Amino acid sequence: QVQVVQSGGGSVQAGGSLRLSCVVFGSTSSRGRVAWFRQAPGKEREGVASIISSYGSRWTDYSDSVKGRFSISQSQDNNKATVYLQMNSLQPEDTAMYFCAAGGRGPWNDRERYNYWGQGTQVTVSS
Repeated sequence: QVQVVQSGGGSVQAGGSLRLSCVVFGSTSSRGRVAWFRQAPGKEREGVASIISSYGSRWTDYSDSVKGRFSISQSQDNNKATVYLQMNSLQPEDTAMYFCAAGGRGPWNDRERYNYWGQGTQVTVSS
């Protein structure tokens, strides 16, 4: 069984930084790809970044809207992984509820491909 517990978030002014954390409990194989999604009011949930470990290497993906500003990283042991999303140069359009997702297979930004979700954390960026 995989459990996802996320923390972080809050309010910041434009140009500021925040870091989100996500602890994914479960074996390496069951955790699969881990990703961050976000959903703004009235909009679809969209992929922000993802990370996956495979044969000693880690692979990351980013949406075009956050590339160069956000960074995803991971530390892990056999029973859990901690995934961070460092968000720099935040803009008002980054305001959304952010969700950590695990167990992903297939396209990284397809939310239907993830089986386990965190509770969500609000990020608000003021101009």
